[in-house]
Amino acid sequence: MTQQTPLRRVALTLAAAGLPVLPLRAGKAPFGNCRTCVDNACGGRPNMKTPGPCHCAGVCHAWAAATTDPRVLTSPPWTAAWRRAVCVAYHPGAAGLTVVDLDDPVAVAWAREVLPITRTVQTTRGEHWIYRGAMASSNAVRPGVDIKSTMSYARYLGPGTGTLAALPEAVRALAVKSSTATRPAPHSGVNVPTLGGGGECPHRTPTYLDRGIAMAERRITEARSAVHATVYRTFLAVLSKHGRCGCLTETHTARLFTAAQAKGESPRHCTEAWTNALTTLGL
Repeated sequence: MTQQTPLRRVALTLAAAGLPVLPLRAGKAPFGNCRTCVDNACGGRPNMKTPGPCHCAGVCHAWAAATTDPRVLTSPPWTAAWRRAVCVAYHPGAAGLTVVDLDDPVAVAWAREVLPITRTVQTTRGEHWIYRGAMASSNAVRPGVDIKSTMSYARYLGPGTGTLAALPEAVRALAVKSSTATRPAPHSGVNVPTLGGGGECPHRTPTYLDRGIAMAERRITEARSAVHATVYRTFLAVLSKHGRCGCLTETHTARLFTAAQAKGESPRHCTEAWTNALTTLGL
């Protein structure tokens, strides 16, 4: 019996209870799209934000692949994925659930003071608080707190303890506050030093710079997993080329921030990634 057999058994049990599930690969990330679905050329799954025609038999489109159909879960493409999977995930929103992901002890302490008690699942670093009711997902609604519901996935880490409580207004209010917060200017106030020696910057060619920014936008937009890491690496790559010569303007960095936020990054995460990249490069 292989390690993956119990994972598929767990998935089938959850699916029978009405919880849409999917496998996660190494790194606890969804499987990437197949050749037919790459870059969402197929149009995407019917249950994505923009309904599409995709009926691919593979484990494509991340959270949108989650299913309760045992025929799909035991199909050859999914069987191959289960062999490589490291854990089971589920789509909370499709099951009418919301997961408040508390990522550290401070966040857990905050939840115990503010939120109504509900079913709780222990995680590696904190806890998942699961409520009955779906809502829009939102990352970093406060330090160490993410909301996973529609258009998102959560790892299945066991049944947890306690009784499901109704989704409180306090959680919905967190997402509203996060989505309406003013985005910090990505480049305003950031002093990017120029290289010594004088002379004209070799990158001050509109075509060269625009092509580089467009490639960075595309790299972020096409990320199928590990979006946080992709955004940071892309910011780092852009700054490593243009951070010391004064090429970048607020317009350029605003384009990068816009692409990152379109992939679900919060303004806070964008700012942190930009600042960390500056720090890494000593700028």
